[in-house]
Amino acid sequence: MIEVVVFDLDGTLVRLPIDYEALFEEFRRIMRVDEVRPIVDAVSRVDGKTRELVFGAWDRAELAVSGKITVNEEGMKTYRKFWDKRKALVTLQGKAVVQTILRQFGLAFDFVVTREDALFRVDQLTKAINQLKAEPRNALFVGNTDDDVAAAGKIGCQFLRVK
Repeated sequence: MIEVVVFDLDGTLVRLPIDYEALFEEFRRIMRVDEVRPIVDAVSRVDGKTRELVFGAWDRAELAVSGKITVNEEGMKTYRKFWDKRKALVTLQGKAVVQTILRQFGLAFDFVVTREDALFRVDQLTKAINQLKAEPRNALFVGNTDDDVAAAGKIGCQFLRVK
C-alpha cells in the first residue's frame, strides 16, 4: 500500500534547460580535475570550500534558467494523482531554485531534500521516507532515470518512471 510518494524534480516534474557541458567545464576548473562524472561522486570527494564554490556555480546556472523551466506533463499528472498523499521531493538542484520552482508551479511537499542536504539519491530517499515516517515498502518513488530505479531498488521502495 502506498502511504507516501517521493518525487524527483528535474526531468520528472520539470525540465531545467541548463547547459550541463558548460557547467561541468566550470566544475572541472573549480575542482581542478579532468573528470566530474558522475557529479555526485566528484563533489563528494572535495573539501568544504571547493564544494561551496561548486554549489555556487551550480546555483547561478540554475537560477539563470529559472524563467525558461518547462513542465513535464506526465510527471505533473502523477503529482496531481497523488495530491492527497504525504509527499517529499528529492533533488540535486539547490535550495534557491527549488523554492523558485515550487512557487512558480504551485507545488507543495511535506519534506524537501536538496543537494545541500544529501548528494546521493539513496541517502536522499532514506531521509525523505524516514522524515515522512513510512516504511520503504510503503513508499513510491517517482523518477526518470536508471539511477532513480537503482536507488529505489536499494532501499526497497516502489518505483514509477515518467518519461
